[in-house]
Amino acid sequence: MKLVRHTVRLPAEVDKAVIELAKARGDTAYAILATCVEAGVAALSSLPEDGTDNRELVAELASMGTRLADVERMLDRALFTACASYCYARSAAFGGGKSDEEIGAEVRRAYDRQQRLSQEDRS
Repeated sequence: MKLVRHTVRLPAEVDKAVIELAKARGDTAYAILATCVEAGVAALSSLPEDGTDNRELVAELASMGTRLADVERMLDRALFTACASYCYARSAAFGGGKSDEEIGAEVRRAYDRQQRLSQEDRS
């Protein structure tokens, strides 16, 4: 195989990644750079032209989105159940005497409070 010399300018982040990869593999940065170029050329030259892989990825992402929505609903129900359990246990610990409507209102307030706190954590 005949080797050809090229001069390559890399962004600092890419250079750092190449150096770290070389250290991890116990190789030189030049050898890793050549490996990266070969892998990149191979990946780019084998791209599907008809976009079938893209359709499969989109379908899989849609499926994951559906499953994630199911998990969110299940977690929401678990949170509500936990709030209800807490409020009923608290009522019983303090001697009861509250009606289901009063405890239900406490459950809704506790649930809303937990939902609000979870939204604040995202900000």
